[in-house]
Amino acid sequence: MISLRPFKNKMILITVFLLIAFAILLPVFIVTKNAIVEVVTVTVGITLYHFAVRLAVGTVVNFIMKNKANYKNVWFREKGFEGKFYKLLRVRKWKKYLPTYDPDTFDASQRNVKEIVGATCQAEIVHEVIMVFSLLPIASIPFLGGATAMIVTSVLAMLFDFLFVILQRYNRPKLVRVMDRFQKLK
Repeated sequence: MISLRPFKNKMILITVFLLIAFAILLPVFIVTKNAIVEVVTVTVGITLYHFAVRLAVGTVVNFIMKNKANYKNVWFREKGFEGKFYKLLRVRKWKKYLPTYDPDTFDASQRNVKEIVGATCQAEIVHEVIMVFSLLPIASIPFLGGATAMIVTSVLAMLFDFLFVILQRYNRPKLVRVMDRFQKLK
């Protein structure tokens, strides 16, 4: 994983910037009804939505779970097809290019393996919930129009978060095996 320490701060900064831009653009569009301003406003609004959802879902899930998910829960257990699926996707080759929102959560020098395993479960839940929320803008098509933009951005955002679900599910079985070895040594 790429350790982009300021990634969390960048996400927050980008979201605030998008919020300010949207707050400026929306009244300008309402007053002018200009088609170019409309396209820019909708684009900024959709982007703001996707960034804000990621921050909000992560915050809420962290507040509820506190990285203490039960990794033995059937939802988090490795499924029989996953190993072959991840090899087919070559996860090992591209996983290092995905950013980590909060690298300290997965830092073995600061956390024990059980805490990291719990964090992988929580991160999986966060990204699965975001995948669902990524599709919600499609429901606004009858009111806002822009079907192509809404569908394309929603599907791409959902697929982007699916990469993170794959990453957590790819890493967790290895971490659980390490944890089990440590427990057997005790």
